[in-house]
Amino acid sequence: MYFSGMPQRKIQAKAQPKAPLSATASFPAPLAPQWAFVVQLRQGTSLTAREMQGRIEHIVSGQATMFSSLEEALAFMERVLTQLGEEKPP
Repeated sequence: MYFSGMPQRKIQAKAQPKAPLSATASFPAPLAPQWAFVVQLRQGTSLTAREMQGRIEHIVSGQATMFSSLEEALAFMERVLTQLGEEKPP
């Protein structure tokens, strides 16, 4: 074994960040693919409900739209899920 004269340091594993409580809470419904959407926000968009801008796509159907507010994104999700015969979100 080679020793360089430098003090040995113990390498400690980084602590894993704790998941937010909402991510660990148990929910009665599974994460079904029919309810999966991808949201892409415009670079520099404001994260406020009225000014949020981007694109949203429903994974299963491939339907997509641009949106310029959180209300428009939510309306798209409700419209797609209704068309597919899924229950409306609560």
